[in-house]
Amino acid sequence: MEIIKWLEDWYKLQCDGDWEHDHVINIETLDNPGWIVKINLKDTELENLELMVDDTERSEEDWFHYRIKDSEYFAAGDPNKLLFLLEKFKEIAEMHSKKNNQFDDGN
Repeated sequence: MEIIKWLEDWYKLQCDGDWEHDHVINIETLDNPGWIVKINLKDTELENLELMVDDTERSEEDWFHYRIKDSEYFAAGDPNKLLFLLEKFKEIAEMHSKKNNQFDDGN
């Protein structure tokens, strides 16, 4: 999956000998069921970005939300939304990148 390769590249770009010791990326499951994605943005160029998105709930089986607050990308969604949540982070990171297209995967 291309999004995994992109996330690997983004992560490697942040690693500087210190960042990777204190900042994590978590992908977890929920018991309702669903996914949670948390990406610590401290000491990245996205650190001061604030992005609030309303919850989107079409049904109990079709829902998601994501935000960036307090230097963290936080996203959650139903069991079919993991790819969507990761792609949302990619979209946001690329849109706010000062290094234009450094994360370009050819698409």
